Amino acid sequence: MSKETALITGATGGLGMEFVKIHAQKGGNLVLVGRNPQKLAQLEHDITNKYHVKVMTIAVDFTQFDAAEEIFKKLQETNTQVDYLINNAGLGGQGTFLDRTMEQDINMAKVNMIVPTKLMKLILPQMVKRGKGHVLNVSSSAALIPGPLQAEYYATKAYLTSLSDALWYELKDTGVTVTALMPGAMDTGFAKAGGLTDTKMFANGVSPQKVAEEGYQAMLDGKLNVFAGLPGWQRPFVNLMPMMPKKPTMKFVADQQSNNKKK
Repeated sequence: MSKETALITGATGGLGMEFVKIHAQKGGNLVLVGRNPQKLAQLEHDITNKYHVKVMTIAVDFTQFDAAEEIFKKLQETNTQVDYLINNAGLGGQGTFLDRTMEQDINMAKVNMIVPTKLMKLILPQMVKRGKGHVLNVSSSAALIPGPLQAEYYATKAYLTSLSDALWYELKDTGVTVTALMPGAMDTGFAKAGGLTDTKMFANGVSPQKVAEEGYQAMLDGKLNVFAGLPGWQRPFVNLMPMMPKKPTMKFVADQQSNNKKK
């Protein structure tokens, strides 16, 4: 039975909830972070009753610039030690760069890049001081290539993956690891929230359960990158993506993300 405490962002749905279940099943305590206080309260009730672990909830809007500082303040006030940091919360959104609003793209940058960066800045020093700890950053296989019609989303995931990999190297002798989870399209609320449900890319989204299991274990093993939830034909394809000609690759990506999956 593990008593390590995992802080999980975006905990109330999809992939985040799967991480919550996995950690609770192992007897670990939880800090659940999300935007909706009611959903957090219900999840806390369900998890404590079923798994009998300690659960703390923090309701915060990641589009607020001081969101990470607010989370860290709550951790300090309750003297809560974070052993596993799972940066799972993320925003997507279909549309051209010029069609999307400034607010949409700046909020995406905050959620996908700024908050995970700040949380690592605040929590990693404590892990290093103790000589142990694990970070799992939920990136995407989209990090490997440019993504027309989700230009900024792909760019934010490229940032998160690059940062994760560099930190893995910098921390390799400290007992602390940073892993980037790079899933494909999943059957979660992400596609609906991002206006992607009618695209070819999400026509066969996979269950987030297996993705969470593979990601969680990779985190414990201290792996660098882990691809999960990809159909068989996509697994070898992702490794070739960075070497493929960019123009035809971008055409393929744009086609996959257009709202015309029946065409």
